[in-house]
Amino acid sequence: MAFFSRLRAERAATRELGEGVWRRAHDRFQRSLDRVFQVVEGIADDQVYNLLVKEANEMADLLPAVRQLCCMAHRITPSNDEHIPQSTAGVHRSLTKSANDLATTAQVIAMMRMQAEAGEPIDIESVRHRAQLVKEDVGRAMQLLADSE
Repeated sequence: MAFFSRLRAERAATRELGEGVWRRAHDRFQRSLDRVFQVVEGIADDQVYNLLVKEANEMADLLPAVRQLCCMAHRITPSNDEHIPQSTAGVHRSLTKSANDLATTAQVIAMMRMQAEAGEPIDIESVRHRAQLVKEDVGRAMQLLADSE
């Protein structure tokens, strides 16, 4: 049964996001978010885990907004290839930057995890800073999309 529901979800995503740059922008953000949670799930220290899962959850809350942005951008400037539409290039750039910043956040969390496992003190501020960059990137993409409509 799960196979058919996954197939329906895949078809709906193709219909809403296309197969071009908007689909890739969404998928890139989702893969980066998955990586954040993979790293967080491996943390044994409950105190460190609780601090980091809060930040990870805040970034996960951005996924529906990213999907909506990509769907709206695909409606405005459809893409089924690798060509980035000129009128929404800034939106794409901001979404790509958000996914890259999110992947960097996963790296920062991984380094923090290693510090915690080594018994060294950790500072959550670097993760918060990276998470703030991701939020700003998504916000910038929203503003650019609103301006291009």
